[in-house]
Amino acid sequence: MNSKQSILDTAKKTIDLERDAIANLSALLTDDFAEAVSLMYESKGRIIITGIGKSAIIANKIVATLNSTGTPAVFMHAADAIHGDLGLILEDDVVICISKSGNTPEIKVLVPLIKNAHNKMIAITGNDQSFLAQQSDYVLNTFVEQEACPNNLAPTTSTTAQLVMGDALAVCLLELRGFSSKDFAKYHPGGALGKRLYLRVSDLSSLNQKPAVELTTSAKEVIVEISEKMLGVTAVVDQDKIVGIITDGDLRRMLSKSNEFIHLTAKDIMSENPKRIDENAMAIDAMELMEANGISQLLVEKDGNYAGVIHIHDLIKEGII
Repeated sequence: MNSKQSILDTAKKTIDLERDAIANLSALLTDDFAEAVSLMYESKGRIIITGIGKSAIIANKIVATLNSTGTPAVFMHAADAIHGDLGLILEDDVVICISKSGNTPEIKVLVPLIKNAHNKMIAITGNDQSFLAQQSDYVLNTFVEQEACPNNLAPTTSTTAQLVMGDALAVCLLELRGFSSKDFAKYHPGGALGKRLYLRVSDLSSLNQKPAVELTTSAKEVIVEISEKMLGVTAVVDQDKIVGIITDGDLRRMLSKSNEFIHLTAKDIMSENPKRIDENAMAIDAMELMEANGISQLLVEKDGNYAGVIHIHDLIKEGII
């Protein structure tokens, strides 16, 4: 039975092998890469990515990355393509074919069919002398010395190299398109990641109650307001302008200092110059402001007037924290 140390040694060897293979990709880049990126960027069609076996799985991932970063892409399985799916390819589409050897039977059947349709073709292959490489307009070399598999058979290092080359294409296209975080949010509306990019303070604060008292409000009424609105805080306002804040902590400190609080008013209890945020700010900005100041609520303003409260629990509920 293998020891823990031997298992760790094998894992480290695998990681080191793949790390070195990725590092070597930089030396394999040629003008073909830059020209392929320009072709994809200027194309009026889509990017069709095809492969077979493990390369097909990598092709699917590259398709997903391109689509999420502003470059329309479609996956086409190489085996299915020669049995009817070739109709996926339209006149202006650019085809990327992924194959480690570049000489598999399916590739040898598929490539001439693509060439006959006059679509431009980019090869991602570990063999720049292969049939695929020789037939393609541009070749992106993903040669690796060996697979991480001890038998040098299972696609491991080679598929990692393919994946990294696909990421390099996607990032270059992203930069050429000036793809911003707002664009990213448009393509990723679901989940915590999307919410971090598009959710605004008003989207959350508008769902909360709006606790507010005036400077002359009695301490008893302040306690009632905080209790009823259930946010652990109330704004102190003067003609809709925020002049202070009273939190649960402020109330506890007041009670610890005085047994007679009936005569006190909001002005006596409040903290001045509270942290606040505009309702149009991103919710992630509210989170960062809370974290930086060690607080759990922020008062919200609209056009300089008090507009409500955003609570850290709102951010937790939405999965932003």
